[in-house]
Amino acid sequence: MRDTMLETRERIVVTGAAGLVGQNLIALLREEGFDNIVAIDKHEQNLDTLARLHPGLETVLADLAEPGSWEESIDNAAVLIMLQAQIAGLTPDPFVRNNLTATERVLAAASERGVGFLVHASSSVVNSVADDDYTRTKREQEELVKKAGIPYCILRPTLMFGWFDPKHLGWLSRFMERVPVFPIPGHGRYMRQPLYNRDFCRAILSCMHKQPAGAEYDLVGPDRIDYIDMIRAIRDVKGLKTPIVRIPYGLFDILLRIYALFSAKPPFTSGQLKALTAGDEFTGVDMEATFGFKPTPFREALRETFTHPVYSQVALESPH
Repeated sequence: MRDTMLETRERIVVTGAAGLVGQNLIALLREEGFDNIVAIDKHEQNLDTLARLHPGLETVLADLAEPGSWEESIDNAAVLIMLQAQIAGLTPDPFVRNNLTATERVLAAASERGVGFLVHASSSVVNSVADDDYTRTKREQEELVKKAGIPYCILRPTLMFGWFDPKHLGWLSRFMERVPVFPIPGHGRYMRQPLYNRDFCRAILSCMHKQPAGAEYDLVGPDRIDYIDMIRAIRDVKGLKTPIVRIPYGLFDILLRIYALFSAKPPFTSGQLKALTAGDEFTGVDMEATFGFKPTPFREALRETFTHPVYSQVALESPH
């Protein structure tokens, strides 16, 4: 483990930088004074948003599953933060391409170009009872990281929310503003442990500085809360009056499948519904003891998410 703090002038490379975690992480890194950051992503619109929010940031538009000049951007990086991931999809192919093929190329480039340390953002699903394309490829992705020969640590967050969220709670909050009633599958008593994305980014920052080689950390939000109560909390914080209506699970699943027939990027899939109701309960590390900060309570994090004068107004385009 590193004994000294990382210098803010050292080169930091972030792959998948224009997504939910990347946008929050770049904001935190800039706040901390880091000024030699390279942000790589294949989503042009979201990358443009990142560049607009952070003038002077070096951005690279690239598909990491393909060879290209992006590999030069990794040269001698003190830390590589690997965030690229396929989270949702209707077929196995995008999961293989973006979680495995892209990871293989990034790791090969990092190994060849002298990267000092790797922070890999995995997911709590690797410990889940779920068995789907996302879960399987995230497990395989971790194995690729462990075998790459680069000093690394792995972070496994639960469901995340926060600024810039194009899916999950962000999408649900915007959906709630537009509909006369908000549908809930079944009874809605599906326990969640949501993690504030900014807390996750604070954990990444801690790992950048300490560089605990070979460490694997499970990160869980501080609150255990049922899905239906999460939705009610979002409604309260946003000051909405939208009625919440329970829909039988089977009908809800059918409606999702029908919606997927007409949308190339469904915000919520049948597979994610199964994951929601799988009954997983995760145990995480003591964040204060491990990373040096107290995690933000759920309702306080919601208030920060929906009241920031700039970031609360920015919604990314869903990349999947």
